[in-house]
Amino acid sequence: MTSLESFIPVADAIAMVFQPHVEAVIHDLAKGTVHHVAGALSGRAPLDDSLTELGDIETLDRPVIGPYPKTNWDGRRLKSITAVLPGTDKQPIGLLCINVDVSMMETLRALTRDFLSFQKTDARPAALFHHDWREEINERVGHFVSIHRATPGALSSGQRLTLIAELDSRGLFDVRSAVPYIAQLLNISRATLYKALKAVRDNMPTSPH
Repeated sequence: MTSLESFIPVADAIAMVFQPHVEAVIHDLAKGTVHHVAGALSGRAPLDDSLTELGDIETLDRPVIGPYPKTNWDGRRLKSITAVLPGTDKQPIGLLCINVDVSMMETLRALTRDFLSFQKTDARPAALFHHDWREEINERVGHFVSIHRATPGALSSGQRLTLIAELDSRGLFDVRSAVPYIAQLLNISRATLYKALKAVRDNMPTSPH
């Protein structure tokens, strides 16, 4: 049968590239014990009983089991996955269990959620932004590109015309210095912007008298 020793470099490599957040444990199914531990998260050691670990595995019919959640001895949440290690006769001889400490990522996710939340912040002060045409342009351009999943400089010609028409409808091109600012945002020349603006205005329907 294939020795479990041949899988040790794989376990070591996995633990090494993600250290100190990953543990890779090789279990010996014949002995029911831990054969090798790379990276120390769970406090397991070679020759420890594997019964607790193996009790989490319902079937060995699949080559990969998981991922599934676990709780470490110190309360940290782990994301685990198990690979069945076959012998020369294709029968399972061991398990490679990979445990990833996700507690830091969960903390980061909560921090990001709280940081990006505006529910408890004050409303934007109108006195500061009432005359800030740059802020309005930024807001409208940002909203437009987020909807189209693009960047201002990567808009198609049709999308750019639509955006220019929207900005023009808000009177933003009437603001002094707006043209060079918008041209810079869209990564186009002023001449190209003026040409597009003319095309937009030429295609606008005239109001009936």
